[in-house]
Amino acid sequence: MSITAKELAKKLGLSEAAVSMALNNKPGVSRETRQLVFDTAEREGYDFSRVAAKKQVSGSLYFVLFKKHGAIVADTPFFSQLSDGISEGCKDTGYKMNTRYIYDDEPTLSKQIEDIQYSDCCGIILLGTEMTVSDFKLFQKLPIPIVLLDTYFETVEADYVLINNVQGAFLATSYLIKRTQKQPGYLRSSYSIGNFEERASGFYNAVRAGGMSASKSIVHRLTPSVEGAFSDMMEILERGDELAGCYFADNDLIAVGAMRALKTRGYRIPEDISIVGFDNIPFSNIVEPSLTTIHVPKKEMGILAVERLVSRLEKKKAAPVKIEVSTHLIKRHSA
Repeated sequence: MSITAKELAKKLGLSEAAVSMALNNKPGVSRETRQLVFDTAEREGYDFSRVAAKKQVSGSLYFVLFKKHGAIVADTPFFSQLSDGISEGCKDTGYKMNTRYIYDDEPTLSKQIEDIQYSDCCGIILLGTEMTVSDFKLFQKLPIPIVLLDTYFETVEADYVLINNVQGAFLATSYLIKRTQKQPGYLRSSYSIGNFEERASGFYNAVRAGGMSASKSIVHRLTPSVEGAFSDMMEILERGDELAGCYFADNDLIAVGAMRALKTRGYRIPEDISIVGFDNIPFSNIVEPSLTTIHVPKKEMGILAVERLVSRLEKKKAAPVKIEVSTHLIKRHSA
């Protein structure tokens, strides 16, 4: 005889209501609890014909990556983890996921967007890391719900899921000041991106909060990639430019590239120069020394973007929201 929902609840130590919500794919229980209930029910021979069929959905959710100047590479760990979150969110909600790249190529941009409009797309998660307000204008004309991911425009009313960049940079820089008692320098991206501009605000806020003059912080403009930052930092070292005793870097790629250049020239990290990055990408823990950095819950951002988009599909007149995900400092050995 198959197990009943009541028996299942008793076996798992859960309420009958929680088991019912899990079996019927209703909100109110965590993803982990839902999976536990399903796995146990299947193992114990539960009759799934008793529960309501999962709501059928039509169409696909599109994860659209807007590529402009190439400062952000979509196959980096940061973006692969965002994609993993979106994929998981789609599975949880019953939607198919389709990934598309849109290139800022003026002659074909309208056609690229039009192709999405007349596909099976019912909602878009738009990775706007490299976008400006003007870049978003063509997307605004689409009769399809959009959630903007990893960017924010003050003048555009839309749904957003993004990082609290100011907070993260402030935490990192404050930690450097406390740890080294030195004026922090800034390894700043040579490409202008909204995220990095916000991180600059957090950096300078922390410098001023530490009782220091923002104008006295040494700033080096580096390409936001490991090889690019390494090459740029080597040029700075060859010129003999003045160096700071510690640095905040706009992202981990810049931090790692700069660390490699400094070590090549005989500098010890953190004994001579301390460095803190941002993003907590996987290899930041295996470089030598391991990189102190700001953790961004990237997979969770992807899941949140799907949840917001599905909510928008179900309640079309809902007011747009800005979801800003907090960060935290990961202390390792580079600072």
